[in-house]
Amino acid sequence: MKVLKIAVATAFLASPVAAFAQATPPSADPETPAISTPSDTNPDAPVAGENSFTEDQARERMEEAGFTEISGLVLDDSGIWRASANKDGAAVEVQLDYQGNITTSAN
Repeated sequence: MKVLKIAVATAFLASPVAAFAQATPPSADPETPAISTPSDTNPDAPVAGENSFTEDQARERMEEAGFTEISGLVLDDSGIWRASANKDGAAVEVQLDYQGNITTSAN
């Protein structure tokens, strides 16, 4: 009986069911990831959507990205935090979307 249990367990582990535990490659879909990392920016950013960042969190992320003199920070109807700021000595408009993507446009 013990040998039968071992045989069944071995057969199960060698079966295709074990393949489901493997990681799948990341999607190239522009709607992912839900949160971007500093090395990963959605090419369609800023992306509209329900934003869960608080004003303080949005300001902190912008500051961590090198923006200074952040002013007029508001959450617009598309769920994108927008502000005026300076970056590398230039005045810019900065945006933070719900995925954490930070984008700029000339001021």
